[in-house]
Amino acid sequence: MHETAPATAITNELHRIAEAMDAADYDALRSLLAHASLIDGISGSELARGGDAAVEHLTAVVRTHPDGTWRTRHVTTNAIIDFDDEGATCRSVYTLFQHTERLALQPILTGRYHDRFAEIGGTWRLVERRYFVDLVGDLDDHLTITL
Repeated sequence: MHETAPATAITNELHRIAEAMDAADYDALRSLLAHASLIDGISGSELARGGDAAVEHLTAVVRTHPDGTWRTRHVTTNAIIDFDDEGATCRSVYTLFQHTERLALQPILTGRYHDRFAEIGGTWRLVERRYFVDLVGDLDDHLTITL
């Protein structure tokens, strides 16, 4: 088995999280976010810490549709990864697309993630995600709250 380079491992983790969100795969999200703190980038408020709390937060604010998913596609791009003595930081851009019975396929949200990763048990894991919302479209079929 080949060892994955750290930057590739971190990028893969970004994409695994997006994939799990789109599938509303809460078991995968519990695991992927087990070490993570989710923080509102503007207010600095911690929204959840750990996988169980992250899933509780997400299920409280994101609509699950009859097919069991969020009917979304998270596209995470422009990852800039920097390594330091504590692990790595990664700044990236997300674009969230959605398609529902009411809503034609379209971007509904864009913003930025400011993440911190640490190597835990030989695996690069997300330990902090600060997310920022930049542009907002029609979120009626996505969120149960108002931004």
